[in-house]
Amino acid sequence: MPKLDLSDVSVRDIMSRYPETIGVFLDFRLHCIGCPISGFHTLADAALEHNISEAALRAAIEQTVASIPKDAPALFRRR
Repeated sequence: MPKLDLSDVSVRDIMSRYPETIGVFLDFRLHCIGCPISGFHTLADAALEHNISEAALRAAIEQTVASIPKDAPALFRRR
């Protein structure tokens, strides 16, 4: 699978495209769901703002996205 490039994608867009990632944000104690800043923050911004490892957050997000069955409807792809 090609590397997922989420460098310029907002946290809100990541959660919208891949709802399974919401659990990852919660696991990292990031309460981005419903946050007005989530539409502006990238993963790098969120990691910096919350003093967590960007590499670890990015790896967890990428691993979650990679594990989503390609033919699963979004409704059934919850974590």
